[in-house]
Amino acid sequence: MTKPQSEVLVIGAGMAGLTAARTLAEAGISVTVLEARSRVGGRILTQRIGDQTIELGAEFIHGRPPELWALIAETGLETYERDGTQACFTNGSLQPCHQDERAFHLLEGLENYTGPDVSFTQYLSTLNASDSERISARSFVEGFNAADASQISVASLGVQQKAEDPIEGDLAFYLQGGYDQLPNYLADRIRDYAGTIHLDTPVRHLRWNAGHVEATTDTHTVTARRAIITIPLGVLQQESITIEPRPEAILNAASQLRMGNVFRITLRFREAFWKTLPPRPIEDLSFLFSFGEMPPVWWTTHPRSSPLLTGWVGGPRSAALAILSSSALEDRVCSTLAHIFGLRTAQVREQLLDCYIHDWRNDLYSLGAYSYVAAGGLDAPHVLSQPVEETLFFAGEHTDTTGHWGTVHAAMRSGLRAAKQIIEA
Repeated sequence: MTKPQSEVLVIGAGMAGLTAARTLAEAGISVTVLEARSRVGGRILTQRIGDQTIELGAEFIHGRPPELWALIAETGLETYERDGTQACFTNGSLQPCHQDERAFHLLEGLENYTGPDVSFTQYLSTLNASDSERISARSFVEGFNAADASQISVASLGVQQKAEDPIEGDLAFYLQGGYDQLPNYLADRIRDYAGTIHLDTPVRHLRWNAGHVEATTDTHTVTARRAIITIPLGVLQQESITIEPRPEAILNAASQLRMGNVFRITLRFREAFWKTLPPRPIEDLSFLFSFGEMPPVWWTTHPRSSPLLTGWVGGPRSAALAILSSSALEDRVCSTLAHIFGLRTAQVREQLLDCYIHDWRNDLYSLGAYSYVAAGGLDAPHVLSQPVEETLFFAGEHTDTTGHWGTVHAAMRSGLRAAKQIIEA
């Protein structure tokens, strides 16, 4: 059957799609949202175990982006800033980190970069830097951007660095009670303004001509005058949704971007053993860096007290953990933590209650963690942000034109931009 026509069809109920749909609905424009998953939120995925909140997708609020903080203020939810001790495991011992300032200067110098847009690996090869500085800088870029250093655009890193300053991007915050409260709030607002959200409704085909779109799902067809397509970059690149006629300029631009991969695992212990571990407990442990181990980065929920510890590896190295079985993975992470904290593996295992992961790499509706710009592709997000015959509009963190790719606020900005384009049209 054919559903009643809406003014705008939004494909995807992540933060980009929900932000766009909420903006349109409040402007009096009829909107229908189609979401393939059984929930809203996209790559925000919160799980609750007892009184513990476990984030399996987006976790931190990066800096003070105004659109995200405005939403948080509107919801009345509480936040708290991350702080505490950053510890490093080097030369067989755990100690406070002594930041390699020279390695970070290799990145900070990119803010005013005017050279050719090569990969970060190629850029590093031109610098007068030690091997340890190169390794440190490369590890940071791959971990933070979920990127392959041999592919990520050095010019995009410069844009990203410059974009961080106005929003105080070096700060990080937690949302008390779980990140999923934000997409759930937006979904409620859409319904309050008579918008419609259909879950468990993957779009298979999208046929369009100027001023008309027709989306076919497994059970029905939805028509509208315009569509905002907010599917993640990996899904767009794979053309999981067949779009006819094919938007060649959009898909060519998407091919200049990359979907990065990460592997993250959150461990729930009986107690936060690192707070009482002799001879030197770390009661305020925040981040733990162990670049010679796997995973190389860990963090706690400090200053909120909990027995949770999250391990993280981004970029190509993430594949080494992603292919392990559950038992082999538990062995690996317990062995790593035992080595770092000077314990026996059995002691760590005795403390371990559960492990929590989500395989975004093989999730059919994400096909990766978040996007980055490949060398030579800096103009691609701008192309993706342009309407196709005032009928197809694309949004999502990969279409952000402000240098904040891979973030929740980038997704929101893209949704606001697409909604504004439709309202002005």
